[in-house]
Order: sequence, then structure tokens, then C-alpha cells
Amino acid sequence: MKIKLSKSRITKSEKNAVRKVLNNEFLGMGKEVLNFETKLSKFLKSPVACVVNGTAAIQLALQSIGIGENDEVLVPSLTFLSTFHAVSSNNATPIPCDVIEEDLTLDPVDMENKITNKTKAVIPVHYSGGFKNLKKIYKIAKKYKLRVVEDAAHAFGSRIGQSLVGSYGDIICFSFDGIKNITSGEGGCVVTRNKKVINNIKVIRNLGIKSKNISGYHYQRNNDFDVNVLGWRYHMSDLMAAIGIEQLKRFNSIANKRQKLCKEYDVLLRDVKSVRTIDHDYDLIVPHIYVIVVKTKNIRNRLMNSLRAHGVETGVHYKPNHLLKYYSVNCRYKLPVTEKMYNRILTLPLHEGLLVKDVKEIVNHLKVFLG
Repeated sequence: MKIKLSKSRITKSEKNAVRKVLNNEFLGMGKEVLNFETKLSKFLKSPVACVVNGTAAIQLALQSIGIGENDEVLVPSLTFLSTFHAVSSNNATPIPCDVIEEDLTLDPVDMENKITNKTKAVIPVHYSGGFKNLKKIYKIAKKYKLRVVEDAAHAFGSRIGQSLVGSYGDIICFSFDGIKNITSGEGGCVVTRNKKVINNIKVIRNLGIKSKNISGYHYQRNNDFDVNVLGWRYHMSDLMAAIGIEQLKRFNSIANKRQKLCKEYDVLLRDVKSVRTIDHDYDLIVPHIYVIVVKTKNIRNRLMNSLRAHGVETGVHYKPNHLLKYYSVNCRYKLPVTEKMYNRILTLPLHEGLLVKDVKEIVNHLKVFLG
């Protein structure tokens, strides 16, 4: 048996859409990107700007609101490196914050304690797809006049209450890489009702080129342009967008499959006293990863090895950024909950190609191992 931790699932529809773009012989940011943005905007009920990946989405979101040198941005340390690098790429300083044990998202108390006169923004991360304390984060941000840039890479299609993530809030960033809730091969997007921010991103994603066609779609390229801001070649391509459009068409099926698998995990693990699951309502949350918590690092590592020997891939999401050499050099913070949970978390397989019988076999092996 070989069960992957995560994988892409591309159907004939995506392949045919890519072939159509190839046959048109236009591979840049053109009509497919514009079409994908239009469909995403309708789905999220908010304006969208597509970019090359989720990291670029956060980087450009921060740049678009003027984050720069000497500014500080609050970020939970338990996140992928991309979130921290997006801050650093703007010459700003990511300030690592602790998480709460319940759902491994940003701790509002620790966040507020780390606000200084240099703090300009906060990046709450929707870890594994959920975020119960997001309203508290926004309340604190409003109190201190901070911008909120949500890293929702794990949360496409998730809801908080009855509101779709991305349909409200300040600035929300999604990732569409190969293993996310929907993929465009690579890619990402920024979502916000702030027209100035969206327009800024549409300029700086295209090398800062400002023309009559502010969005810079290449099929409408105007050679008479000017540049008054540093920009990057971070636009999405029509090849990516073609995949994304087809994935969005069948998103209900994708979401239902992920939710069904997580519900199955929850039921099967309910009576395993030495394992704690993340408390998500999978009628609302569309999860990117499924994470469990075990008692010790030693047990976690031995369990990983045992599952690997049984043909099951697992992972650890993530090594905290404040423990990475690049960010630990000048780090003066201790994050006790983050460090404790990092040693105890384990990510089990979750993807569209996973079967319920696979979940049962994974959990049965886990139960045997834990006794």
C-alpha cells in the first residue's frame, strides 16, 4: 500500500482547458486570467486580483498598503515559511506570535502584547482551514489601527459562521498551488473590497507598469506606459487560469470529498484517548490538511516511522519560523504553546484521491501502534 500525504487531482476537463490555451498560442496573462478573476469574484462576492502564487499574494498585499522598512508585522510562527518571507521581502520585520492550543491559530492575547509603535499590520493564518478567534483579531487590529492581511491559503471555501472566507474582511490571500483546496498548478489571489489596494496589486504584479489598461492583461497590451512604483513579474498565466476555472466548476465535489474524509477521521479517532483532533465543524470548514496531536515528540516521530513503513506518508505542519536559522538569529521571543505543539502535531493524508477505506486503514494502524 502507498498512501500519499497530499496530491493533485487533474481531470480531463483541466487537461482539455490547457490544450485549448496551448492551441491559441497565447500563454501570458490574458482572457483566461480575466475570466478566472471574474468567476472568483462572483464566488467570493468581492474583487479579486490573481497572481503567480500565494506567497506573492501576501507580499503584494503588504506592498499595496505601504508596509516597508522599519515596520513590524505580527505573524503566528506556526505557519509555512512563505508567510514570513512575504513580510521580509517588503523590508519589514515579521514578529513571531504564539498560537492557541484549540485550533493552532494566532493567540489574540500574545498578538496584542507584541504591538509596538512600529506595528503596522497583522497576518492571521487560517491553519488547516479554520479560525475561531478571527473576530477577536479584527477587534484588536481596529483598536490599534492595524491592517489585517489574512493568509487563507488553507481555507478556500471555508466559512466562519455563514460567511465565506474572502467575502468579508480587510485583505485576504489564497494559494492555488498543486495541493490546495483548488489548484491552478501554481497561482494565488488577493481579495479585497478596497479598490485602491486591488488597483495597486494589478499594477505591481505586472512590473509596476501603469497604462490605460490598469490591469495590464497582455492581450490588450499598450506600449505607451509609465512606471512610478517598484513592481514584479508576478502575474498569473492563462495556463494556470484555465486549470483554476475547471477546478472552480467542480469545487462543491472537491469540498464535499475533503469534508467527508475529515468527518470519517474524527469519528474513527473519537475513542483514541492518546490522540486529540483539531475541533473543526466540517460542515463549514473545507480543510487543506488534517492534523492530530499526540502526547510527545518521541511518540509522534515513532508513529511517523511506523506509518511510513506501512506505506503511509505523513507530515509536520510546520516547523515554527522563529526556530529557523534565518529568523532565529535576532529572535528574542519564546513561544511556549507553539514550541510544545510543534513537537506533538502530525498531519495525516488528505486529498481528493484518498478513499474512506484508506482512512480506516490509517486509523487502524494508528490504533494498533498506540495500543
